[in-house]
Amino acid sequence: MFGWTGEEKIGKKPARRCDFSFEVLPPLKGSGIERICANVEKLLEFAPQYVNITTHRKEFFYRELEDGRFERVSQKKRPGTVAIAAALHNRYNVRVVPHILCSGFSKEETEYVLIDLQFLGITDLFLLRGDKAKDESSFHPVKDGYEHALELEEQVVAFNQGRFLDGSENHSQQKGFTFGVACYPEKHEEAPNLDRDIYWLRQKVDGGASYAVTQMFFDNRRYFDFVRKAREAGITVPIIPGIRPLTRLKQLVLLPQTFRTELPQTLVEEVMKCKTDEDVCEVGIQWCIGQSRELREKGVERIHYYTYGAEDAVRRVCREVF
Repeated sequence: MFGWTGEEKIGKKPARRCDFSFEVLPPLKGSGIERICANVEKLLEFAPQYVNITTHRKEFFYRELEDGRFERVSQKKRPGTVAIAAALHNRYNVRVVPHILCSGFSKEETEYVLIDLQFLGITDLFLLRGDKAKDESSFHPVKDGYEHALELEEQVVAFNQGRFLDGSENHSQQKGFTFGVACYPEKHEEAPNLDRDIYWLRQKVDGGASYAVTQMFFDNRRYFDFVRKAREAGITVPIIPGIRPLTRLKQLVLLPQTFRTELPQTLVEEVMKCKTDEDVCEVGIQWCIGQSRELREKGVERIHYYTYGAEDAVRRVCREVF
């Protein structure tokens, strides 16, 4: 049906060993945990290496008062990252990796999150700068917050070494944190070019990151080219491909806009032939299966799936690939 890099077609499952992981979002404020558990259970049969739990900053909006004036208020729409991580870890005995952000969090707030996670025995983290606030034109840290993920890494490393922000000692005998970071095969939107982006990835790896996970992509050639350039730059940690199936027609516009990823022309042409979202989903699943199989065949040892809104589709992909 499709050509992935001109070399791979859908066929039988490759025998090469490959692990997988996936990402979930905490439920919206006011919702229960039932839906997220149901979605996680759909993928547990494939023995995920870990489950990522995203973190979300507060966002500001304006609320009209009775006298007609407007008040600027803040709200975190998806709280509960630490609690969801603990619940999934305890309920399913699965490794969980919560996101820790610079965006929207102060150094002190981050320290308290680290303390809570260590008490819970959750010691795997994914460190990110995070996105700008929706009402900002560019990224700005909160008061006493960090501007770069490298600074966040430094805090985690100092915490592991027994140092709190105020200079006092952490006498806990519990295990320290390991962490991964993000990378961008099609470069971060704020980077001037890919080489500079890879330079900063090297700094994050030198700062202690034990692996990197890519932003989602739909063209495997972008991933393979990125890995080659990263290796040439001296980056030796695993670079885990992050992918997802298309499930709706509107994603032809939304995904490139939101994640700055380019959709291959072959995929676009197939999706444009579809008459319903169900047809789009089928195309997306087949494309994702093809991506996954080629990645496995070329020696990739782990694939990460972005599952939000696509849990059933990812389950079908996993049935064919793992």
